[in-house]
Amino acid sequence: MSKDLNDHICNEQLFSKLFKTHAKNLHNFLYYKFGSHLNPQDQVQEAFIKLWKNCKDIKPSKAKSYLFTVANNLMLNGVAHQKVVLKFQEIKPKSSTNETPEFLLEEREYMEKLQKAISNLTEAQRVAFLLNRVEGKKHKEIADLLNISTKAVEKRIYGALKHLRKDIEGI
Repeated sequence: MSKDLNDHICNEQLFSKLFKTHAKNLHNFLYYKFGSHLNPQDQVQEAFIKLWKNCKDIKPSKAKSYLFTVANNLMLNGVAHQKVVLKFQEIKPKSSTNETPEFLLEEREYMEKLQKAISNLTEAQRVAFLLNRVEGKKHKEIADLLNISTKAVEKRIYGALKHLRKDIEGI
C-alpha cells in the first residue's frame, strides 16, 4: 500500500473492513447505553456517513475512536432534542381560543351577571345552591351538612333557581 492509503481511510476496501469490524459493536454500545427509542442503528449509519465525509482527515488508527465519539454525540443530541420536545408538550398555550372577541366579552358579561345574581340570593339559598351545583353534593349530603331536612334543601335550591332565572332572564 502506498503512504496515502495508510494516512486516511478513503479507500473503499478499508472503509468496508472498518464497517464490518465496528458496526455491530457500535450498535450494541449505543443500544446498551441509550436503549432503542432513539434508533441506534440509524445513529451508527450516520456515524459512518460522517466518517466517510471526513475520511481524508482521519487516520485508520483513530477511526474506531472517531466512530464511537460521533455516534455517542449523535445519541446525546437526540436525547437533548427529546427533552426539548417533551418540555414543549407540557407547556399549554396560555389563552389561545377559537372564540371571537365578541363571544369572550359576552361570556365575561354573563359571568358577571351570574355572580351578581348569586350574591343576591339569600344566604340559605346560596349555600344550598353552591353546594349542589358547584361542589356536586347530593340533596341528602347537603341536608346532613346543614342539619336540615332534604325537603328544605330542595326548597332552597328551587328558590335559588327561580331567582336566578328571573335575574338573568335579560341575557
